[in-house]
Amino acid sequence: MTTIRSDIDDLREGTPRQRAAWRILQQLAILDVLAPFHARLAGTIPIDVDIPGSDLDIICEATDFEDLAQILKKHYGHLTDFELTLKKRYGQTVLLCEFLIDEFPIQVYASPTPVDQQRAWVHMLAEAALLAEGGEEAKEAVRSLKRLGVKTEPAFAQVFGLAGDPYETLYRLGWALRTQNHSPHEK
Repeated sequence: MTTIRSDIDDLREGTPRQRAAWRILQQLAILDVLAPFHARLAGTIPIDVDIPGSDLDIICEATDFEDLAQILKKHYGHLTDFELTLKKRYGQTVLLCEFLIDEFPIQVYASPTPVDQQRAWVHMLAEAALLAEGGEEAKEAVRSLKRLGVKTEPAFAQVFGLAGDPYETLYRLGWALRTQNHSPHEK
């Protein structure tokens, strides 16, 4: 199974877009700033199925949204299109913070759920495992669908012939992989 790391060191030697993402993350020091919230990079960039305009998804664990919001405002409130929003997702309140820097939209997603159990992380585990089997051809097929406007999870479902709701199917697959390999996110 493909291992997903919780740090971002692999991006430094990755594709040109991954290297650019690494530089932005270093410039922002966002994983350090948000370390008390167990911040991790998730999404399409770490698994190399991003397209131009794909965002950097930072997931966090938080129960005190006010504290997190103040930290985000202090460090990133000056950046383009900075916005904080509380929403309901999967029956719980979550905090979303969005802003732009250079060519990257940034989205910080915080929920009370531990990061290694959050859907974005668990989906990424499943997607990485599928890509390990499907190789570069599968990556390009996912990217092609994404360029047509298909969201990531439905794109994976189409490319890999996954039945049912793609979000639930990938979550179940990722959860099975996660529990099968006690800590698949750490090298």
